[in-house]
Amino acid sequence: MRTQRQVVDYALQRKALLAEVHSGRVGTMDVCDANPYLLRAAKFHGEPSDVTCPVCRKEPVTKVSWVYGDELKHASGSARATDELARMAALFTEFTVYAVEVCRTCGWNHLVQSYVLGTGGLDTHKPRRRTAAE
Repeated sequence: MRTQRQVVDYALQRKALLAEVHSGRVGTMDVCDANPYLLRAAKFHGEPSDVTCPVCRKEPVTKVSWVYGDELKHASGSARATDELARMAALFTEFTVYAVEVCRTCGWNHLVQSYVLGTGGLDTHKPRRRTAAE
């Protein structure tokens, strides 16, 4: 998206956690703990990915995008589809998106990325045309 900024990627944190799980230092019950609200959001608002669940390896994980921001009012804290994010980015000045991957089979979930969207901070002024006198 054009207005995406302040991107934070949590890939290293995810990799470290999975190393702990695969070595046996962290149990699968500790990481496969998606709450019912997250699983429901994955079902209705999530988008399937090409990444297979790193824990159960039974199905691809689903990406769910959560939006937060003062300007969103009642919509803050809700899950949104990618096409909705693009529309919201054109309507609101600034809000934060948290992308979470979730496995609907085993309950694995992890924050993948966070970023800010919106029209704030964009240079929307067109350059002024110079006159002949200038």
